[in-house]
Amino acid sequence: MTEESLRENKVGRCMLHNWAEERAVAALDTEETRIQIQRQGHRGILTLDQDTTMETVTTHRAAFTTPKGPGVRQRGIRSELLEKHIALVISEKLQAERNPPEPERDFCSTTQRDFCVEGFVPPSPEPTPGHDYKTDEAVTFWSENRQRIQGATAVQTLEAPFRKSAKFSTPISERLDEIEPLPDD
Repeated sequence: MTEESLRENKVGRCMLHNWAEERAVAALDTEETRIQIQRQGHRGILTLDQDTTMETVTTHRAAFTTPKGPGVRQRGIRSELLEKHIALVISEKLQAERNPPEPERDFCSTTQRDFCVEGFVPPSPEPTPGHDYKTDEAVTFWSENRQRIQGATAVQTLEAPFRKSAKFSTPISERLDEIEPLPDD
């Protein structure tokens, strides 16, 4: 083949100094199209027999096989059975330690256990007469401990200790509810 026929190759052009592969397959490029060659490669480069199959054994597997045992029993049956039994007993003990049995659950509520007992009679408090919830002042922590509160204004009436009081800002001369005005020191 001439140099110009290689440059005008049907399949495609290659780099200028990459002619070794082009020369090896120049005779094979005449039958197949460019797309077939790119998908399947050149036929007949590695082998001329197209019907052969690849071998499944690699050189590593052929050279290095797994070692085989001696074919004779190395330990006795009784020794093996004893070892298996000891391993089984130890594994059962460890399993019992890791997963203790669940205690029985009591699905009884506090109400059922304490208040629904036979013979239980709930005590009802004695009613105290003379209270009107609409007009009476509510009993709270602050109303019961009003003597200990610091910074509170003077209590005008015991029935309503926390009502509005203007004693702090009212001048002494205008106080009408007091009997005698306080003397100036």
